Amino acid sequence: MKLVRFGARGAEKPGLLDSAGRVRDLSAHVADISGAALSPEGLARLRALDPVSLPLAPEGVRLGACVGGIGKIACIGRNYREHAAELNNDLPTEPLLFMKATSAINGPHDDVLIPREAVQMDYEAELAAVIGRPAKYVSKAEALSYVAGYAIIDDVSERAFQRDRGGQMTKGKSCDTFAPIGPWLVTADEIADPQNLRIRTEVDGDLRQNGTTADMVFPVAELISYLSQFFTLQPGDVIATGTPSGVAGGMKPPGWVKAGQVVRITIDGLGEQRSRFVADQ
Repeated sequence: MKLVRFGARGAEKPGLLDSAGRVRDLSAHVADISGAALSPEGLARLRALDPVSLPLAPEGVRLGACVGGIGKIACIGRNYREHAAELNNDLPTEPLLFMKATSAINGPHDDVLIPREAVQMDYEAELAAVIGRPAKYVSKAEALSYVAGYAIIDDVSERAFQRDRGGQMTKGKSCDTFAPIGPWLVTADEIADPQNLRIRTEVDGDLRQNGTTADMVFPVAELISYLSQFFTLQPGDVIATGTPSGVAGGMKPPGWVKAGQVVRITIDGLGEQRSRFVADQ
């Protein structure tokens, strides 16, 4: 299934895509794409519905972030070998964890706001794993069974905020709109191997990132197991699993994103995001 949330910001409704790619309204069956709806039982109930029996959403309706009620966005830094190389960084010996504020959540086609004083705007196309049931002290062997589905997340970053303002990752990663998620949540049964997905990013049509999840230092299963040793992963929690090479800050000279430019991200089987960067007022 491909699950979506549609409608005005802050008032999104749950939905799914039918076989023709049209948005169908799930409001009569579930309150949101969150919590218990993401459990194996909850997803089975949605899967049993006939999409044709569901009302159609208005054509061209806005898509919000494909998951609601997100408790935390756990991000992994320097998790692609080629990305570490372009930054002249050593490979980590354990996953590098930082958190991204949930107030940064954005729709997959919404504008990304460039904060005041921002001078080094960057993108990071990433595979997001969305948790479907509580995960604590799980093994690598069982970790993927805790995944409800996968989506695209752009770990939008302001590098000067990140590196030159006290060295704290969070302040360069958590500005408003810095976490576009979606367009849809693809349930885990439709992704045969999360370590075999192509990730691409274009800026105004110029291909910047063209990598594969096979290049991860720590694969998705290992990340879930690792994080669950420190805190319980709850339904709806999002794990951003790192980005391939080709970020703006790795270019020579850097290719920082400017106001008016459009960042387009695709991941095999997960659709595409298209975000215009605009100056925040």
